[in-house]
Amino acid sequence: MLLADRYAELRDSARVHERALFPLQRTPSELELQARWFAGDFGRRFHSVSGDDVEIVQFGTWNHAAGPDFSDAVVRLNTGDPIRGTIEFDLADRSWETHGHATNPAFEDAILHVFVHQSNRAFFTRTKSNRNVPQVRVDPKILPDSFSANVPPARPGRCQAPLRDLPEERLCRILAAAAQFRLQRKAARIKNIVENHGRDEALFQEISAALGYKENKLAFTLLAQRLPLGFLREQGDDTEATLFGVAGFLEAPDLCIYARETRGYVRKLWDRWWPHRDAMQRLLLPAKLWRLSGTRPLNHPQRRLGALATLINAWPSFTRSLTKKNAKTAQGFFLGLRHPFWNLHYTLASEPAARQMALVGESRIAEILANVLLPFFLAEGADVWAAYEKLPARLSNRRLETGAARLFGGDPRRPHFTKTIARQQGLLQIYEDFCLQDNSDCAQCPFPEQMRKWK
Repeated sequence: MLLADRYAELRDSARVHERALFPLQRTPSELELQARWFAGDFGRRFHSVSGDDVEIVQFGTWNHAAGPDFSDAVVRLNTGDPIRGTIEFDLADRSWETHGHATNPAFEDAILHVFVHQSNRAFFTRTKSNRNVPQVRVDPKILPDSFSANVPPARPGRCQAPLRDLPEERLCRILAAAAQFRLQRKAARIKNIVENHGRDEALFQEISAALGYKENKLAFTLLAQRLPLGFLREQGDDTEATLFGVAGFLEAPDLCIYARETRGYVRKLWDRWWPHRDAMQRLLLPAKLWRLSGTRPLNHPQRRLGALATLINAWPSFTRSLTKKNAKTAQGFFLGLRHPFWNLHYTLASEPAARQMALVGESRIAEILANVLLPFFLAEGADVWAAYEKLPARLSNRRLETGAARLFGGDPRRPHFTKTIARQQGLLQIYEDFCLQDNSDCAQCPFPEQMRKWK
């Protein structure tokens, strides 16, 4: 992969340290104030409540999920070095305590707390590790009367100008180079897992994590580590019950809470689980580890756990499907997986669906191919780039949208540059290698100049 080698050289050599979005209100809402903060309407330089000079070097990206409001931001305190982390924007200074940020691990890397209303007494912003977070008060009275913006996930970077002038073919080669580099790194990582745990266990751990999606990746990884494939294969008919039991989904033996059509299945799981329950109590995952809300019903972790159990039972057939190291053969195997309960249910408590659903859908299969199987084949010496390059993109995510906004801004070709998984992966690699490593708001990032030299 010569392109990957070239991208690696670029990466190593380039290191340097109109409609109103919100209706106007006499008192702007918190969401509007956050949008105006992100747009820079409050400015970039402030004084903290303790008297420090605070400069916003990068506003970061707007986080619409749980946790701090803005991630990957960079600030400078007084004349110190730039600091990267998250920023929380609240209406009141006391919200840091009343909203539980002080005890929430998600706020551990907070570097600034911005608020509007100051209380009569001082409120300190401490993280869970008791680190102080600087506070800045902003005044809505200084805002312009009008606010019209389609707020993107991130500000377009300086690189969008040279990239906009490059021919499409050259841009695609840049993305391909970064994608090949990323694919090689994934293959090296999987090869390391194979050396430490063996071929089958490495596949099992990686596919388990892929079935967990972003929200439950950690939970599925821990489950695969606590219940190795070899152990589960020895459980025979108890395999599925063991998975659901250690996951913590069989803690309620009261069958009345389940739909009538579900009780037989749950009772079977419970009967097979309870003889092992005491011996495996220390292995149970804590309930707080699971994200059960905010996911599409088809992606519910209980469905994914049913798919994992089905895969374990069909493991010999699965490994045979991999002998040719062919993406289509592996895809056909996953599409052929069937489960009498989970092909018709979203969760243990849901009513049956009107029609059967794929146990593992095409979008998830594409992600498994891109992030697990094709890197695995590459680690074993197969030439997989042609198959990898053809994988269509079926999903997007916040980081990908942020990277596209940074690199391409309003370039009308932008959708074309994210239509395949390979191009998405290349975009993510560039974003991580340059945008997330830059603490100068693009001013010192070498990527734009490097792109002008790329041939």
